[in-house]
Amino acid sequence: MLELAGIIILGILAQWVAWKFKIPAILPLILIGLLVGPIAAEYLSNDGTKWIEPIWNGDEGLFPGESLFYFVSLAISIILFEGGLTLKMSEIKNVGPVITKLISLGSLVTFFGAGIAAHYIINLSWEISFLFSGLIIVTGPTVITPILRNIPLKKDVSAVLKWEGILIDPIGALVAVLVFEFISVDAGGEFTKTALIEFGKIVLFGATFGFTFAHAMNFIINKKWVPHYLLNVFALAAVLGVFVLSDAFAHESGLLAVVVMGMVLGNSKSAYLKELLYFKESLSVLLISILFILLAANINFSELLLIYNWKTAALFASVVFLIRPLGVFLSTIGSKLKLNEKLFISWVGPRGIVAAGIASLFGLKLASKGVPGAEYITPLVFVIVLGTVLLNATTARLFAKLVGVFLKQSNGILIIGASKVSRLIGHYLVANGRHVVLIDSNQNNINKAKELGLEALNTNIYSDNLLDDIELNDVGYLMALTGNTDINKYAISKFSKQFGENGSFRLVSTEEMRDETKSPLEGLFSHTDDYNSLLDVTRSYPSIQEIEIIDKAHLDDLIKITNEDKDIVPLFIKDDEGELHIIPSNNTEIKDVEEGYALVYLGKPLDVEQVETV
Repeated sequence: MLELAGIIILGILAQWVAWKFKIPAILPLILIGLLVGPIAAEYLSNDGTKWIEPIWNGDEGLFPGESLFYFVSLAISIILFEGGLTLKMSEIKNVGPVITKLISLGSLVTFFGAGIAAHYIINLSWEISFLFSGLIIVTGPTVITPILRNIPLKKDVSAVLKWEGILIDPIGALVAVLVFEFISVDAGGEFTKTALIEFGKIVLFGATFGFTFAHAMNFIINKKWVPHYLLNVFALAAVLGVFVLSDAFAHESGLLAVVVMGMVLGNSKSAYLKELLYFKESLSVLLISILFILLAANINFSELLLIYNWKTAALFASVVFLIRPLGVFLSTIGSKLKLNEKLFISWVGPRGIVAAGIASLFGLKLASKGVPGAEYITPLVFVIVLGTVLLNATTARLFAKLVGVFLKQSNGILIIGASKVSRLIGHYLVANGRHVVLIDSNQNNINKAKELGLEALNTNIYSDNLLDDIELNDVGYLMALTGNTDINKYAISKFSKQFGENGSFRLVSTEEMRDETKSPLEGLFSHTDDYNSLLDVTRSYPSIQEIEIIDKAHLDDLIKITNEDKDIVPLFIKDDEGELHIIPSNNTEIKDVEEGYALVYLGKPLDVEQVETV
């Protein structure tokens, strides 16, 4: 009981450490597992036993006999199902040719390149070599996001790395599952006609069961035959049921079935898909926490010694410094990416949780069948995972500066709220060369923003998801433009450190607007205009104007007019180089104004003659 509780406690502790220090969770999970397992047995225990022993003497331990295989298989099936849910075919079409090539051509380069390297460097059989290469195709957002979260990068570079990680997870898992099943049909390594037929049965039953039960589950959910409070546990039971049923008809087809089931269900139009994803993500965090401590603890010191040689270092160097760059450069031929951007994408390729988890499962299964070289799978993949995560976590920021993709100044703007006011201002900013992202929990507002060609995210500011979006790394300004003052204040307090390093602003509240002594430090645009004022102006005069400024006195006159005229709201100062500067509500702080500058404002056109006579 103590060991079981310890695994859960240590797993959640590792997840907290990862969150606190902004590192991939897989790193502390595997290190803790190695510490309580083989390291404890070799150096810390008086009697040479592990602090946590998944199996000992074959039939004793936490998971005696075959029970560890069963637990790992079921856990991996849930994790793979969740990975399949995230793969949207429409997203593959929309992310651009570079990412499409990376997850297709790049995957092929990794698969064949790493397979050949493992065969000739480690002297593994071709079957085991290609299983190894299939396992290390995946990168994964859970490892890339923490590494890149605090590195300001161009949006194109961040987008490539983000979408590669998201899309390649289920694809890499599918390749690894197929290779494993091809090996499993004939453990002797002689792929006869009978073995090929068995492999065909695995693919047929796995794909059929996954496709059929995905549609059946979608039908049942949409018909509301399952009460809402049972929806998540029903989905969990369905996944486990499909895995076991498919495996019963064709041995080893269960993993393929759940991957296909997740992909099909993820591309359906189920209204409950987002809710299922939230539940599966939470469950996956718990399973991953338990799984990796168990699997790392199950490794024996003798297995670590197998890879403690120059050959492992040579294989690692081949994967990181030769195969990854080759895949990236071939995939980016003809793209608009510059050489330094290609170099950075080549450098950042950490392997993730799916690779390590499936490797452990396949290694255990093949070793139990006596497949030669199977004992190398788990430790070799763990070396690639730990090595790439450590390398990228410690050097990505330095390498970004070295090759010149590190943004010295974050000029992107995050706008909280996507109302008509926000869309109008956002459209003007984009037209003037600024990267703008609007966020709103109202899908209708998001859709209207996207129709204008604006980048918009449907998210809740009370969620932590926004902090994990590496495409916002170039954002340095925060503008809270909602009609709810509490939300605006919360957005400033929560996101100012992450997205407002150059300035965090919000609209003044109605109460603040009426009291001149309550001008907030982060007030935006004007002390005489709140959200309702901006909305009224936008309805009457939905356009943004510019008027040239002669000097500071001229600007003061213009500001005076905007304060008195409710149909005009000042927004920005545009300097002689076209750069925009946000006007704070306390606009008396504006000092540096020269001839050639312009006042950017929302509302009706100013009468130039009236301005001159003020």
